Amino acid sequence: MTTRALPLFLCLILLLAACSTPAAGTDSPAPAQAATEVVSISEQPAVNAPPPSAEPLPMGYYDPGDPAVTDLWVDPLNGDDNADGLTSTSALQTLDAAWRKIPSGQTLTGGYRIRLQPGEYPAESIPNYWESRYGSYEAPVIIQGQGSEAGQVILQGFVNVFDSRYLYFENLSIITHGDAFHCEKCDHLLIRNVIMYGFGEAHEVVKVNQSQYVFIESSDLSGTYENVIDFVGVQYGHILRNHLHDADDWCAYVKGGSAYIRVEGNEMYNCGTGGFTAGQGTGFQFMSAPWLTYEAYDIRVVNNIIHDTEGAGLGVNGGYNILMAYNTLYRVGSRSHGVEIVFGMRSCDGQPGDEGRERCQQHLDAGGWGTTVVDNGENFVNIGNQNVFIYNNILYNPAGFRTEYQHFAIYGPRQNAAGSGLDLAVTDANLQIKGNIIWNGDASMALGIEDASEGCQPVNLTCNASQLLAENSINSIEPVFADPSTSDFTPTGNWLSESIGYAIPDFAWDLAGIPAGQTSNAVTSDAAGNERSNISPGAVLP
Repeated sequence: MTTRALPLFLCLILLLAACSTPAAGTDSPAPAQAATEVVSISEQPAVNAPPPSAEPLPMGYYDPGDPAVTDLWVDPLNGDDNADGLTSTSALQTLDAAWRKIPSGQTLTGGYRIRLQPGEYPAESIPNYWESRYGSYEAPVIIQGQGSEAGQVILQGFVNVFDSRYLYFENLSIITHGDAFHCEKCDHLLIRNVIMYGFGEAHEVVKVNQSQYVFIESSDLSGTYENVIDFVGVQYGHILRNHLHDADDWCAYVKGGSAYIRVEGNEMYNCGTGGFTAGQGTGFQFMSAPWLTYEAYDIRVVNNIIHDTEGAGLGVNGGYNILMAYNTLYRVGSRSHGVEIVFGMRSCDGQPGDEGRERCQQHLDAGGWGTTVVDNGENFVNIGNQNVFIYNNILYNPAGFRTEYQHFAIYGPRQNAAGSGLDLAVTDANLQIKGNIIWNGDASMALGIEDASEGCQPVNLTCNASQLLAENSINSIEPVFADPSTSDFTPTGNWLSESIGYAIPDFAWDLAGIPAGQTSNAVTSDAAGNERSNISPGAVLP
């Protein structure tokens, strides 16, 4: 994968912002890289119009179509909020004024495109709360920077969206000392070619919850003391060809009943707790029916490059039908392990008698897995995994870098409290780990399942020590890449010819009452878009 330098305009903006508003007690660096090189929308591979909500998404970029829209122009340098905003010469001055011209609380009969001229947009000039704009596929609301690069239109405040439909953000930056973007109860949200940076002060750079059809594409997101992307209860969408980096916790996770999401072609790096995780831990009251059992369903994580993480490069914490295939991991797990298949956790946040506790009980009554007890470090429910497929990945920790303890973390079974809806939780039900090339430490490095209390014991026919050693290349093939220092992970030499990849079987779907996800596990191209004519491991073909 190739990267490009930050635009000079953005570098100057970041430098000025860092000098004028220093972080309290910190000295956070500016982003190391800008968004992935992006072609015009007309040149990007298109997909069909969004399918009905019960169907999974096809592969490819989101296709916004060619809707008819009313243009609203905004010019922070020369505009006037008393103008009509209908032309570039009669532009408004603030984004807030343009947003207020879009009817609220009613289905739009025509779309709107807010066209932002290059410049800085101070926090006080953007909406304090973006709420209840009801677009459609034929009549969306588009917030679009007019500069030649994302870094030429700078929003300097938090974008906080609620209850909105068909809302698209394109070709702009959100640079702020704190959280950059939040969307709750959104339907069809597109973030494309957007730079977001939180100066290391963001709780999350992008947080999306209780939403459907969320598409994050060709963007650069970074600068948080927790997570770059946090999805809770998000169904249908993708995280496609982004740079996600510089987080103290995870680069990204999708949890809380998130489902039908493709994570493909991203570069994730410089993250603490981990790279990408399907599942994690959620307050039961924040989940949405009918996705009330597993933390994550039908998540496909393919063709990603994940490097320089202190924790596991990839993880599944409470997932059903999770595919992690053809990823390249480099310098991962320095404080723990390389890949983890462990439990998700479920608690009920809130006080006795409040709405949150009542909702937890409602979810239990509906057949969910959880509790009505507030977590105090002990009162939580373990959420297991079923049908996790880890196929044809490369994990390469070069000389001088190794995981702290072991290759894998695969936990043994745990008993939950009575009344939780899930008595015995296991992490390794139909867990399949095949065709992976792992170079990490030396022959003394533990698999991570040696103790009888861990998962993948001999009685497990799909995952056990003998199978892992026979069907994966562990410290027997050392990868060679073109130039990892510049994120070029193209394999060089003929070492891949020594590997044995495995065809990935399809999933079945046996969860009653939950819309079925995709069953095909075909991966037809690599991270660069080249056709996969074989099953060679890793994100990039030679």
